[in-house]
Amino acid sequence: MSERLRGNPLGDPHERPLWVYTPPGYATGAGRYPVVYVIQGYTGRIGTWRQGAPWRASYPEMIDALFASAEVPPALVVFIDAWTRVGGSQYLDSPGTGDYHSYLCDEVVAFVDERYRTLPEARHRAITGKSSGGYGAMVTPLLRPDVFGSLATHAGDALFELSYQPFFPEAARTLRDSYDGDWNAFLSDFYSGRPAGSKASDMTLIELYGYAACYSALPDGTVQLPFDDLGVPVQDVWSRWLALDPVRMVPARAEAARSLHAVWIDAGNADEYHLDSGAIAYRRALQAAGLPDSRINFELFPAKHGAIEYRYPLALRWLAPRLAP
Repeated sequence: MSERLRGNPLGDPHERPLWVYTPPGYATGAGRYPVVYVIQGYTGRIGTWRQGAPWRASYPEMIDALFASAEVPPALVVFIDAWTRVGGSQYLDSPGTGDYHSYLCDEVVAFVDERYRTLPEARHRAITGKSSGGYGAMVTPLLRPDVFGSLATHAGDALFELSYQPFFPEAARTLRDSYDGDWNAFLSDFYSGRPAGSKASDMTLIELYGYAACYSALPDGTVQLPFDDLGVPVQDVWSRWLALDPVRMVPARAEAARSLHAVWIDAGNADEYHLDSGAIAYRRALQAAGLPDSRINFELFPAKHGAIEYRYPLALRWLAPRLAP
């Protein structure tokens, strides 16, 4: 039950599911454990973690296999739900979606620390995610270094000029041809009760609208889009998006960046959204801020954006000994 999400502007539930994985030996032991918080990408819901791709294990199954090895120090793994009516929250506080950053950092972490035998310091706490979850993993420790000291990002949203801006003209054209340029007409149609995704334009439009609800909503909750009817950036709105780009946030929060204990960065080298370039830029920003290379693990691997869930336990294997006391 979240007080920070109660009465959120989208009317989404303020009572959220929370999964806490305890490693072998936890129930019979007395020791305290590091904690890894796992957040999902855009449109992700907590139940999808149990749905492994064909011929592949689910993430909980991969965690079981990982901690079955005595070579990997045990940790608690906490799965977060931050779904919203617009598809996600980017794990930020926003008047357009709700206080999902504060929900995570102030409520969920405190809840877990009160009820489980954790090592309740940022040094022993990491956050991980892919895509929009990777974005949340990149920015949350910069915003709250007192809560999270380490992270793993898999193809996280970054370098917004490459990952977001190329979709502006397509979205503007689609909105013009299908909805007479009216975002409210699109939203009325999208929420009309027909199956979401039954129109080819659905995901392009709702995704950009969802990001705008997180990055550029006005104090009264009004969502401002970062491009005009031609798809050209509206600079005063687009600048608000850019200020929240992880690549730009690092120099603005250089002290927090330098304090990071362990950072895993990876992406497929053929990512459709150029998040491999975003990963490179994020690493360079951390290096420029003064974070030693010895604290960074960086990898590009052969893949596009999807079907990279096998990377999650690799990051967890790398993080676990660095979080251990």
